[in-house]
Amino acid sequence: MATTETMTINMGPQHPSTHGVLQLVLELDGETVVKAVPHIGFLHRGVEKLSENRSYHRALPLTDRLDYLAPMSNNLGYVLAVEKLLGITDQIPERAKVVRVMMAELTRIKSHLVWLATHALDIGAMTVFLYCFREREAIMDMYEKLSGARMTSNYFRVGGLSLDLPEGFENDVRDFIDAMPGHIDTYEGLLTGNKIWQKRTIGVAKISAEDAIDIGLTGPALRGSGVDWDLRRDNPYTGYEDYDFKVITRDGCDTFDRYKIRLDEMRESCKIIRQALEKLQPGPILADVPSVCLPEKKKVVNSIEGLIHQFKIITEGFKPEPGEVYQGIEAPKGELGYYMVSDGSANPFRMKIRPPSFVNLQALPQMIEGALLADVIAAIGTLDIVLGEIDR
Repeated sequence: MATTETMTINMGPQHPSTHGVLQLVLELDGETVVKAVPHIGFLHRGVEKLSENRSYHRALPLTDRLDYLAPMSNNLGYVLAVEKLLGITDQIPERAKVVRVMMAELTRIKSHLVWLATHALDIGAMTVFLYCFREREAIMDMYEKLSGARMTSNYFRVGGLSLDLPEGFENDVRDFIDAMPGHIDTYEGLLTGNKIWQKRTIGVAKISAEDAIDIGLTGPALRGSGVDWDLRRDNPYTGYEDYDFKVITRDGCDTFDRYKIRLDEMRESCKIIRQALEKLQPGPILADVPSVCLPEKKKVVNSIEGLIHQFKIITEGFKPEPGEVYQGIEAPKGELGYYMVSDGSANPFRMKIRPPSFVNLQALPQMIEGALLADVIAAIGTLDIVLGEIDR
C-alpha cells in the first residue's frame, strides 16, 4: 500500500515575493499547502518603546518608518492622536486639514501603485510594474518638493503642517490627477481581461465576510469580502466628512476582487484630491497654540525669539494632561490606529500601534491552506503587507 508524506519547507525570509523579511513555514502535500505558519520579527526596531523615551515632536519621525510606502498616512494618524490627547483637534486651521486630506490621498495612490506593481510582477506581469513606478515617481517628486525627502517624508506636525505648499505645487497635483485615471485604465487593459491574470486571481485566497470580520481584517482586504466599512466615512477625521466619495466593495472574496477594489480606490482618491484643490484657500497652516506648535521656519531663521521658541519645544516638549486616547485612520492597507497614554510628562507614557499589515497577516494561513504553492505568492500580494509596520 502506497503511503505519502508531507514536506516542510521554508519560504523566506529572503524570498523576493514575501515583500520583506517574512518567513513562512509551509507544510506541503505535493504542491498543496497543508499548513502555513508565518514567522515575523526579523525587522523589529522597537518603535513603540523608542517613542516612550522621546518627546511627542521627536517621536514623529519614527512613524515614517512603519509603513515606509505610506509615510504621510503614518504621520497623520500620529499627529491626530497627539492633537486629541492635547484637546486641540478643533483648533487645526482649515487649510492644514485640506492639505492633510490631499496628501493622504496622494499617499494612498502611491501605496497602491507599489502594491499593483509588485503584485503583478510576482504573478508574472512585468510591464505593469514599469508603468506603476513611472506614476509613483511623479508623487515622489511632489513629496520631495514638499518635505525634501522622497521616501520617508515628514511633513505633518502636531497642530498643522511644517511648511505651506511650495509655489506651483497645486498645478503639479492637478496635472497628476488629470492624467492618473487614464493610467489606471491602461493597467486594467493589461490585466483585467488577461486570461492568465484571471486564472491566477479569480477564486484564489478566498475569505468570507464572517471570517474577515472575526480575524480583524480592514481596508481593501475587508471590503473585498463585501463588508462596507471605511473610517474616512464611518468615523471621519481631518474633515473627510466634507468630501464626496464612494466606498468600494465587492463580494467575490478573492484576489481578483481585492485587485479591482484598489484600482477603483485610486480613482476615488483622484476625485477626493480634486475636491481638496477646490477647497484650498489661503490661510494659516498651524493652530494658534504657541506652547505646542513649532514656529514657522522663517521665524526660526530670522528672529531670536522664534529660535528660542523652537528650541524650548524641541528640548523640553509639551506636557498633555494625564489621559489616554485612540485614533484610527483609513490607511492604504486598512485601519492604522495609535493608542497613546499620557502621565503628564513630556514623553508618551505608552504608545501602542495597531498596524493593518500585522492584523491582516493573520488571514494568510486561512487563505492558502488547501491551495497550491503558487497561490501563496498571490495571497501575500493581495494582502499588501509591509514588514516595517508588522515588526514595529
